[in-house]
Amino acid sequence: MRMRCALILILALFYGFRLATPAHGQQPSSTENGRKVIRKVPPVYPDEARRMNLSGTVRVVADVGSDGSVKKIEPVGGSPILVQAAENAISRWRFAPGAESKENVELHFTP
Repeated sequence: MRMRCALILILALFYGFRLATPAHGQQPSSTENGRKVIRKVPPVYPDEARRMNLSGTVRVVADVGSDGSVKKIEPVGGSPILVQAAENAISRWRFAPGAESKENVELHFTP
């Protein structure tokens, strides 16, 4: 049982680090509007979601300032448990400097 938990934890961490790089079925390093993401912080998969075996996609709209920092995040879709984890991660993202914009962001959560 302990070995299985350790394996699951390692896989979850590995998956979390993969969110920082583009992969099949995941969003590339820029958003639909073309604003390049300089730093991505992977979301922490919530323990409650893990216990419920909850997975899904979270969609948010991030208001990005001219300096590239995320000023505000509006959830568009997804489980409230996963939305909170996505908001916590995306609030620490950094975009390339440019005009203020709204960026559509999708994060995929898999237990």
